Amino acid sequence: MKYITTVGDKEYLVEIVDEKHISINGKIVEVDFESVSGQPVYSLIVDGKSHESYVQQGDDNWQVLLRGRLYPVTVEDERERRLRAAAGSGVAESGEFHLKAPMPGLVVAIPVEEGQQIKKGQVILILESMKMQNELKSPLDGTIGRIRVKAGESVEQKQTLLSVM
Repeated sequence: MKYITTVGDKEYLVEIVDEKHISINGKIVEVDFESVSGQPVYSLIVDGKSHESYVQQGDDNWQVLLRGRLYPVTVEDERERRLRAAAGSGVAESGEFHLKAPMPGLVVAIPVEEGQQIKKGQVILILESMKMQNELKSPLDGTIGRIRVKAGESVEQKQTLLSVM
């Protein structure tokens, strides 16, 4: 089965070759992807390089925190893609992104303020979880909308922290 995976604004064709190999746009890579203690924390090894990621299912996509950057990810198989295309439904771009906590933690700092112009990749919130500080970065250029939390506040997983328009 082939999957169309959209990460941010880039699309990839992913095919599971076997238990330890996948094909990404025709290039075969060796992968090992394991949940750590049943948490939304995953150990990811790609071609011998180790990464730690946090993966959380959102309302209409997955939220993947990798190297301090939050990626919105959608995955659909070929059949779903054909059915959606036949139905004529497209993805509506609202232009607003809601940053949700990828894990429970403590807001350490919010280095932005409402109304501030920001660039894609800019740190917009620092969240401490499991004694590690995670810099959450904007997935797009925009303006900071409503900030719903304060530094020093504890947050739950999936809680909306702020919005980027």
